[in-house]
Amino acid sequence: MEKWSGKSLVIGDLIATTPIIQGGMGVGISLSGLASAVANEGGIGVISAAFIGMNELDYKTNFPEANIRALRKEIRKARELTDGIIGVNIMYALSNYEDMVKVSIEEGIDIIFVGAGLPLNLPAFINEKSHTKLVPIVSSGRAAQLIANRWFTKYNYIPDAIVVEGPKAGGHLGFSVEQIADENYALEKLVMDTVEVTNIIEQKTGKKVPVIAGGGVYSGSDIELFQSLGASGVQMGTRFVTTLECEAPYFFKKAYMEAEEKDIIIINSPVGMPGRAIKNNFLDNINKEGSKEKSLDCVYACIKTCKPDKSPYCIAKALFNAKRGNLKGGFAFAGANAYLVKDIVSVHDLLNELSMEYENAVSGTIKNYQTEKSLVKQKRNI
Repeated sequence: MEKWSGKSLVIGDLIATTPIIQGGMGVGISLSGLASAVANEGGIGVISAAFIGMNELDYKTNFPEANIRALRKEIRKARELTDGIIGVNIMYALSNYEDMVKVSIEEGIDIIFVGAGLPLNLPAFINEKSHTKLVPIVSSGRAAQLIANRWFTKYNYIPDAIVVEGPKAGGHLGFSVEQIADENYALEKLVMDTVEVTNIIEQKTGKKVPVIAGGGVYSGSDIELFQSLGASGVQMGTRFVTTLECEAPYFFKKAYMEAEEKDIIIINSPVGMPGRAIKNNFLDNINKEGSKEKSLDCVYACIKTCKPDKSPYCIAKALFNAKRGNLKGGFAFAGANAYLVKDIVSVHDLLNELSMEYENAVSGTIKNYQTEKSLVKQKRNI
């Protein structure tokens, strides 16, 4: 990719010349192949640790060790493929959260991103020799402030960056069903709230804490908008699913390319959170009253909040089936704009497209920055 024309994303001593973090997508959708391709283009590539061991032969009988082994493999593969920045996305709700964090740090991962809960103890796993950056994923400025205060008070540590993820993201969402459609929770507002928090942190500590906007970020013009509102970069997941380098199978990518806007729906996940996915027969059947998998043997105990005895299906199994291209036995998580995706392209070509869109947005809307900010601030005060 030609050099990104805008500002680089700086997280401590790490410099991403392309200010894009590729979102961590499980199960097995973003692994070393995709992550290294993004890193080689100057962005930040991310491996998803969620159920990463499910391709290991012993995952049913030795799930914890299978996950540890698989995560080590993927981090090392990525290191062989790139000298760029590689991160790991770890769900706080995972029952093996601590193991995944420890392994990532042992392997010298550049960044750990943690969402799906408040990782109030994350700095406890690093020491003076660790160079791994710690980045929480939050759904509000209030959550960002809570984490920052706890980390500073208990560990004398300030987040290296903060990802604020809005309700248009794919996968599990940190919002209620009512909040998802509420303009008061629009990503624009969440970004400005979080920037206010990080500005205070910088004034008090002298440490710069960049804010990264995620959830529904689709185009280069979106990147320009969120940077104009104070974000230093963006997190994008959906756009990278239909790249050649993404580890998802063709039928998974095809579900994205054939989806219409009405097919992108909110589901009630067995783990107790709303989620955004692509409607299919599996989800239709599950939603039928009284529907439940014939056999729901939980061999993983993979999510802290999951209650197998009350769940209509196993989320890990469903997502793993989808990863293998079996959408009759599972489904694809996707962002709100997934229906816009119509082609499979390389990571290189995708980032070139985003770069051109960004440049066009800068040259075409720079006179309207203050108008845009004013409109968003008006919404914020409603």
